[in-house]
Amino acid sequence: MKFQPDNNGYYGQFGGAFIPELLYPNVKELKDNYIQIINSSEFQEAYKDLLKHYVGRPSPLYHAKRLSEKYNTTVYLKREDLNHTGAHKVNNTIGQILIAKYLGKTKIIAETGAGQHGVATATVCALMGLECVVFMGETDIKRQAPNVARMKMLGARIIPATSGSKTLKDATNEAIRYWIQHPETYYLIGSVVGPHPYPDMVARLQAIISEEIKIQLKDQTGNENPDAIIACVGGGSNAAGAFYHYLNNDKVELIAVEAAGLGVNSGESAATSQLGEVGVIHGSKTILMQDDYGQIVEPYSISAGLDYPGVGPLHAFLHESKRAKFMNATDKEALQAAYELTKIEGIIPALETAHALAVLPKMDLSKYNTIVINLSGRGDKDLETYIQHLDK
Repeated sequence: MKFQPDNNGYYGQFGGAFIPELLYPNVKELKDNYIQIINSSEFQEAYKDLLKHYVGRPSPLYHAKRLSEKYNTTVYLKREDLNHTGAHKVNNTIGQILIAKYLGKTKIIAETGAGQHGVATATVCALMGLECVVFMGETDIKRQAPNVARMKMLGARIIPATSGSKTLKDATNEAIRYWIQHPETYYLIGSVVGPHPYPDMVARLQAIISEEIKIQLKDQTGNENPDAIIACVGGGSNAAGAFYHYLNNDKVELIAVEAAGLGVNSGESAATSQLGEVGVIHGSKTILMQDDYGQIVEPYSISAGLDYPGVGPLHAFLHESKRAKFMNATDKEALQAAYELTKIEGIIPALETAHALAVLPKMDLSKYNTIVINLSGRGDKDLETYIQHLDK
C-alpha cells in the first residue's frame, strides 16, 4: 500500500489543499519547491549540521530496563525529550526555517498548543534573526506559562486566541486568518496537518526519528525492526516521524495513542479516530470531531498538545487502512503513566508522551519482544499540572 501522498497531497481520500484564493500563491510556491529544496545537498548539509551541533542529535535510544521488567517485555525509549528545546518539534522547525530562508521569507508565524512548537519556532527565528509571531490559545497560555516565558525571552510576539475553547484549534484559526491578511509571511506549521504540502513536508522532516531508530536498534539488538512502535497523536508529527521508515514494513506494528480526556464517550475527549467523521479542517480533508451540522466539536484533554479535534491526513489514512492501530488513554491514565516512568526510570515525560506510555497496561505484551516508545517531550512544562494531581 502507498503511504506517500500523490501529486495533489492525498493519502487515499485524505489530504489535499482546501485554502482561500488569497493563500494559493503561498501554498503553490511551497508545493513547487519543497522537495527540491529538501533533497538539495545544500539543504541536507545545513540541516544535518544544525541537527547535530545545535539540536544535539542523534537523540538516544534508551533501553528502559526497570520499565521492561515491570511489563515483562523489552521497552526502548526514543529520547526526543533530550533535544534542544525539549521535544521533537525542533526537528521540523530547523528544516522549515531553512526552507523559508531559501524562499526569501523574513517574517515567520506559527501556532502552538503545548507551547513546544512555539518555543522551537521562536528558537530558530532567534537563531536566524527573523521576526516571529506565535498564536496560542488563552487557555493554553495559562497552563503552559513556562513555555510562554521562553517564547518571550526568545523575542517572539505572542497573540492570544480568545475564541472557542481558546486552545490549539483556535490558535490555528487565528494564524490562518493572519496569514490571509499578511501573505508575505511564512506560516511554519507545527504538525502533519494543514494544506498540502505541509503534512508531507513535516513528516519528511520528522522522519529523522525513525531513521535513527533503525540504526540504533540494529546497533543494540542486531535487528533494526521492533515488534511495535508507540507514539501519542494529536495532529501527529511525532508519530509520523517515528513511523515514517516503517510504514511499508507490516511486520512492525504501529500504535497511535490519542487523548481520551475524561473518557471517549464523556463529551470531554480528543479521541478523533473513535469520535470523528470525514471532513475538512485547517486546509485538508481528514477525520475530525464534528456535530450533525458539520460544526467542529470542541476537544478536551489535560494535555495541551493533544486537544486537537482532527488528526493529520496521513494518520487518517493509517487508521482507515488499518496500517496503524489506534488506542487512547484518559487524563487519569496518562498521569499515572507519567508518575510511573518518573519513579521507575527517573525520567519526567511531557503529558503528551505520557499518553503513549499509558497503553502498556492495556496491551497483551506476550506477543511483543521489543517495543519502541517515542518519548516526544520532557515534562518541565507540565510540572504545575503534575503537582496539582500528585496527591490525588
